[in-house]
Amino acid sequence: MNNFYVGKDEAWEIAISVLAIALTLTFYVSGLELEPSRFIFNMAAFTITIGSGFVLHELSHKYYGIKYGAKARFKAWPTMLAIALGLAIVPQIFGFRLPIFIAPGAVYIYAMRHISARENGIISLAGPATNWALSAIFFAIALLFSENPVIFTVAYLGAGANMMLATFNLIPIYPLDGSKVLAWDWRIWLASFAFSFFGMQIVGF
Repeated sequence: MNNFYVGKDEAWEIAISVLAIALTLTFYVSGLELEPSRFIFNMAAFTITIGSGFVLHELSHKYYGIKYGAKARFKAWPTMLAIALGLAIVPQIFGFRLPIFIAPGAVYIYAMRHISARENGIISLAGPATNWALSAIFFAIALLFSENPVIFTVAYLGAGANMMLATFNLIPIYPLDGSKVLAWDWRIWLASFAFSFFGMQIVGF
């Protein structure tokens, strides 16, 4: 029986992570001198596109982990969130930018029994597969609303960002999802990574 449940503390950590992601990207992309309407728009855009991609990616891992009999919980990484936000803000105070790396947290799987390589691979692939689905939805919205510059811009960002999230997570380096998919079946990993990589080219990322 799949007893999927998100506790209050877990939901709070997810919300904080999404907020930190949106803040980091807003400051990094738009600089430090933001007028209120632009700040609100960017925060909303990054929350809807990348925030949703991150949350649903992690919850997909959680769902399949529980499906296979494990306990699963998202845990935020406050130190990594603070570092990402600091890298987006502090260098700009001194007039330059540094590359940022956002690692908000992860779903921890607590196995109650042995999890096979196949099951672990499916749990891991669930996250990128969710990003594929979101990318397709955002891409369809962008096509449908191509005459509306605001909706088109946000939807196009969502399509590209989610495909990029899938591609990054499928890199076969531990602890990324790709390492576990590769350990399960190299053919499935190769097809998944190729799909993500070429998907990025299609949406222009």
